[in-house]
Parts: sequence; C-alpha cells; structure tokens
Amino acid sequence: MMKNRLERLLEEKAPGPYPSFSVVHIIKALELMAVKGPIGRGRLSGELNIGEGATRTLINRLKNADLITASKLGCSLTKKGRELWSELHAIFPQKTALKKSKLTVAAYNIAILVKGHGQKVGSGMAQRDAAIMVGAKGATTLVFKNRKLVLPGVSKDIAADFPTAYNQIAKLKPEENDALVIGSADTPRKAEEGALAATWTLINN
Repeated sequence: MMKNRLERLLEEKAPGPYPSFSVVHIIKALELMAVKGPIGRGRLSGELNIGEGATRTLINRLKNADLITASKLGCSLTKKGRELWSELHAIFPQKTALKKSKLTVAAYNIAILVKGHGQKVGSGMAQRDAAIMVGAKGATTLVFKNRKLVLPGVSKDIAADFPTAYNQIAKLKPEENDALVIGSADTPRKAEEGALAATWTLINN
C-alpha cells in the first residue's frame, strides 16, 4: 500500500505534463521535512536538484494527497505525512557514506540499511539497473543471512573476503534477513539517489 501510494503521485494527470521528478525525490522531500522542519520551495528545489516547475508540481501533489501543508514558513508534513514517513523510516532507518572499496564502483558511496527485505534480493541486477537509471554508476546489494553478510554470486562472507569494506558497513548493524544497498556515483547526491532508487526495488506494495 505504501509503495502504491507514493507511485500514484507520479501518474500523469490532466491538465499538465507528466511529472519530471521520481519517487526518489518524493522520499527525499519527506525526509527533509521530517528531519529539518518547514522548508521553502526554493530551498527544496535546490536540495532535490530539480527545477522550480517540477518542485511546484511535487508540492501540489503532496498537498493534494494530504501529506504536507504549506505556510509562510515553508512546507511541513501533516499527521498523515508523518505517519507515512515513519513507515518508510522503519524500513530503511539508517544510511551512511562509505569510502571507495572493492565493493563499490565509484568515488562516492552511500549505503542504506533495508530492514527485513533480504529475501527480495536476487542477483542484485535489478538494484544496479535502478541506480543507473537515476544517474548513479551502479549499486551493490548485500544480504545478512545466517549471521553473515553475503554478496550474492560473489561472496558468502563479506567480513572474511572484504574486511576493510565490512568494517565500514558493520556500523549499520544489519540483522537476519536485512539487506544493505550501496549506491555509487561521481557525486554524493547521485550516490544517495542511486541507493534510494535501488532500495525502492526491494519495497513491497
């Protein structure tokens, strides 16, 4: 339901063009409002790196869905918006920047912990493709299984095979059936967007 609710905000609605933002921008907008409080349209546009027109459309759709409210102070989450953000945050509660390692494919890397969705991970190709589609260089998807962090098709024990990378990732404290998605890109912003896009492929409707 949560996934469907957010993706419905991307549907074409007449009159007006198809929105030029993605679900990644919606998630980031909700996070910014949840963490930083009211945020103005100009600042939101800059934080999301999308145009003023796209930002205006995004705000209107979030308002129409009763997820945010707008005032002179800026845009804030409604009760419904806070509840939705809580649902999202429960699924991916932590993220961290990682240094380049043998597990990553670019200079900047953001890892997101995805709680209880390890069973959704296959080869990791779907996550890689999703990250590339939003401008990242790729994504690496790990699973915590049988008390070990695994890279499907490559390593059955990241701690033993990639100790330097594991020591960075371990701070997220994955548990059984958790996934870890690492977005890699040439900028921190694109690395995070890649990680979020890849994470979204693991979320149930």
